[in-house]
Amino acid sequence: MASFHTKTFTKHDDYMTPKHAWEDIKQFIPKDKVIWEAFYGNGDSGNHLADLGFNVVHQEVDFYENNLGDIIVSNPPFSDCKNVMKRLAELDKPFILIMPSSKINTSYFREDFKDKVQIIIPRKRIQFVKLVDGEVPINYKSCCNFDCFYYCYKIGLEESITWLD
Repeated sequence: MASFHTKTFTKHDDYMTPKHAWEDIKQFIPKDKVIWEAFYGNGDSGNHLADLGFNVVHQEVDFYENNLGDIIVSNPPFSDCKNVMKRLAELDKPFILIMPSSKINTSYFREDFKDKVQIIIPRKRIQFVKLVDGEVPINYKSCCNFDCFYYCYKIGLEESITWLD
């Protein structure tokens, strides 16, 4: 039986949000709020949201040291979700975050957001754009092997769980 060693993997959070991920939920993002796309990445995500007609603050600033906009709409670094969720609890502002579906089962998520979040479930897996040293690798084919949800806090969706068609 083959073994699986996670110690051989390097943490790599440079996976950018494709425009379709925001297009799929644009009807749920409040139009009258200033969006803070809090995790800059390569800058494309903020541009995608702006292209969809949203007022977006998207700067290379430290999420843990700043508090911008009225609502956070972002794809945070998955390897730091515990600290991200702690900071979001401190900020207590509305958010829509793309995170792995498994995050809902973590103690740090439950501590501050149990019974307070709503979830939007995409119709298919989000295929993120991987960057290595700021560039998409040659011959890279996106093949995400896990599901993500849009976790929503203080958004006021009609249902606790919204399934996208």
